[in-house]
Amino acid sequence: MATVTFFHAHPDDEAIATGGTMASLAAEGHRVVLVTATRGELGEVADGILEAGESLGERRATELAEAASVLGVARQLFLGYHDSGMEGEDSNTRPDCFATADGDEAADRLAGILVEESTDVLVVYDEHGGYGHPDHVQVHTVGMAAAERAGTPVVYMTTMDRGFMLELRRRAAESEFGPEDNLEGADTMGEPSERITTEVDVRSYVETKREAMRAHASQIGEESFFLSMPDDLFTEVWGQEWFIRVRPEPVGLGDGTREGGLVITDSGELAGGTSRNGAVA
Repeated sequence: MATVTFFHAHPDDEAIATGGTMASLAAEGHRVVLVTATRGELGEVADGILEAGESLGERRATELAEAASVLGVARQLFLGYHDSGMEGEDSNTRPDCFATADGDEAADRLAGILVEESTDVLVVYDEHGGYGHPDHVQVHTVGMAAAERAGTPVVYMTTMDRGFMLELRRRAAESEFGPEDNLEGADTMGEPSERITTEVDVRSYVETKREAMRAHASQIGEESFFLSMPDDLFTEVWGQEWFIRVRPEPVGLGDGTREGGLVITDSGELAGGTSRNGAVA
């Protein structure tokens, strides 16, 4: 069995981007470790959500612990930085935030965890963090440096299939559900379809993924885009998760040819098969 470490920026990122993959790996007996860079202290929160005297960071840490339990995470820990806020905000430059953290120090912290856990597979974000959030970009930079220092043999970047997102926006605009406003910027989300090397079918774990999302109630309400869609649409939208393999070199992958799961053993065995994927139906 392998140890797979997922490195995310804020509580709830793990459920949205990789919850199905995490749950499936845990169910197969692999050790799943979750490292989160910040406690998401600058997230938006509706009135009446927090208890008297409770900070958002405290609430989100509690929610993350619940979500991690739902997903079968064996160990959940924080890297110890403050949320940087959305791109372009003044909070991006505060001295204790993750975006301004010393890269070497942060990489050393994460590398220490990777070595301690004997991590076989590390999952970080793509080069622009999926959609440009400063903390997500820093997760990529720090994660790649840490993997190099720790000698982690397999590295993936979680991302979104941009072609899928564009097609979803088009179909949403023609449907009664119409979440197209929630898909603003789909033309720059994630990475082009031809760059995706790995697509994990997580339909068998989609209810577990939804339960993990629901645990993050301060950020993902029942009326949100994430939870309000009908069951069949939820499965269609969230029933697959995308990755780009960085290490070992993904020979023969991309441009429509994709692994069906993460490489999880030294022999190159996959958690799923290899498929040829076309456009979204």
